[in-house]
Amino acid sequence: MIIGETTIHHVAVMCTDRVKAEIFFTKILGVVRVKNFLLSAEMANAIFRVSEKVEIDVFDDGCTRFEVFYEKSKRKILFEHVCIEVKRKNDFIVRCKEYGLEPFEVQKDGKTFLFVRDFSDNLYEVKEQVVG
Repeated sequence: MIIGETTIHHVAVMCTDRVKAEIFFTKILGVVRVKNFLLSAEMANAIFRVSEKVEIDVFDDGCTRFEVFYEKSKRKILFEHVCIEVKRKNDFIVRCKEYGLEPFEVQKDGKTFLFVRDFSDNLYEVKEQVVG
């Protein structure tokens, strides 16, 4: 068995507001939108069991790629989250607050964990990149 050959190509999230998704991904995370496409109702049904067209934006900075699916209604609370790394947590927190997002910390076993919810209530765990 070969270990270590699996990497994540992209993460897909659902958002309810395209303008606010653009703010979150470009202004807060620094990942630019590189394309937009419409998933046909037939493909959406075949893949996701959704019988309508779905608009999708792709945000990519060469390292990190998000596919953002737009849906008008919010989901029930789930345990899904995306863990991201940022260069400087404090700068990230400032950018979040500039756009009205409130990162929050959770304490566990003497450690502090940082989280933020985007404008569509998707949850992100935020870690600071380790240099070296």
